[in-house]
Amino acid sequence: MKREAVVTGGGTGIGYAIAAALVRAGEKVTITGRREDVLAEAATLLGARAVSFDASDPEAVEAARDQLPERIDVLVNNAGGNTDFLLEGGRDLKALDAAWTANLRANLFSAALVTTALKERLADNGRIVTIGSIAGRTGAESYGWAKAAVEVWNTETARQFGTRGITANIVAPGLIVDTEFFRGKLSAERQERLVENTMTKRAGKPEDVAEVVRFLASPEAGHVTGQVVHVNGGAYVG
Repeated sequence: MKREAVVTGGGTGIGYAIAAALVRAGEKVTITGRREDVLAEAATLLGARAVSFDASDPEAVEAARDQLPERIDVLVNNAGGNTDFLLEGGRDLKALDAAWTANLRANLFSAALVTTALKERLADNGRIVTIGSIAGRTGAESYGWAKAAVEVWNTETARQFGTRGITANIVAPGLIVDTEFFRGKLSAERQERLVENTMTKRAGKPEDVAEVVRFLASPEAGHVTGQVVHVNGGAYVG
């Protein structure tokens, strides 16, 4: 029997690459996301199911739960991103509050809400993998703060689910190109600096992250839990 996998934010970029890797591994995959048209196209290309909802909205998660598999062997919390790229305005307290709230909701709340909503459906010996970021260690204003909080949340999640043989790990990418992450705001000069910071002297690809997720989602990774696995070409040594 095929294992059931759910990948949030699976319509593009890293999430799409993760879903593709899981499909190749023989999993039955459901992808989720906010943009129904993008999600439907991705699902067709992948041979996956699509369920559209906003993972950061508790009411939306609740409403979508019945459309998700009854038994879930692999949950990948990929939905998120740096919402600072979408904000305009100054650096007063109101702007700071908005930045904190948006990034925490997009990155921490989305993972916590979906995992909690599906906890009774997660199969024993299942896998939870959440996408973190190098920013959780090196900093990036409110996005870095949110990803650091995701690491703390993952530790408690691993502890809570561990007695059922369910593992919970984070994969933390560095610079990954060919995604929508930077919203067109990554200059050539900054990309060059980020590449220079790596030991491999190249930018990462979505597939680099996806293959690490695939391993952590596999039955063979049963004694790896509570960990942060860095995929950044050595730009940060964990």
